[in-house]
Amino acid sequence: MRGAAEPEIVLSGATAAYEGRPVLFGIDLTIRAGERIAVLGRSGAGKSTLLGLLHAAARDRVALIPQASALVRTLSVFHNVYMGRLDRRTTFHNLRTLALPARADLDEVAEVLGRVGLADKLRAKAGELSGGQQQRVSVARALYNGRPILIGDEPVSALDRTQGARILDHLAAQHGTLVLALHDVALALRHTDRILVLDAGHLVLDAAARDLDEAALRPFYAAAPR
Repeated sequence: MRGAAEPEIVLSGATAAYEGRPVLFGIDLTIRAGERIAVLGRSGAGKSTLLGLLHAAARDRVALIPQASALVRTLSVFHNVYMGRLDRRTTFHNLRTLALPARADLDEVAEVLGRVGLADKLRAKAGELSGGQQQRVSVARALYNGRPILIGDEPVSALDRTQGARILDHLAAQHGTLVLALHDVALALRHTDRILVLDAGHLVLDAAARDLDEAALRPFYAAAPR
């Protein structure tokens, strides 16, 4: 049973501040192996900060998709995806790859890019791509990384719902555990099994996705009334 799975990440009474301003308050949270979790909430609720704490708690087991694509715009798409495994290659191999990539590495990265619909962009400069394409390169880097836990901060925000659903399926197939901040509630309900909601730095809802619908979540993620 999934409920009996081993904990992957545990936060107990976690707090965080940004530039001296508290942004998270007393977060108690256990992420178990095999869970697919969506983090929802208004802009500024603390979602990115929470993901940062989860990443810091299990850095060596996490593939990360940051909110900004965080690509090196002057390098090729190949090199940006290859960076997902820099720490698992020798310094010599990485330096050689910068100038003359090995065929095996090119083929592996090309296969991953094919999964996100960018097989033809292998040698394109990252900075020449559209925003949606850059986001898919960031997703491909996480897929290439391959670590068991995937933490994604709005990983499909620049994609339409059909593309986003396809990408979420690939992430679920590649990584054992997912924790995703998502802006599309319909995608969250369809592609995850647990919903967390933050409001003003507090964890105000932690429930099974099957027990929720968009109407139940609307008060938590809609813009605050003026």
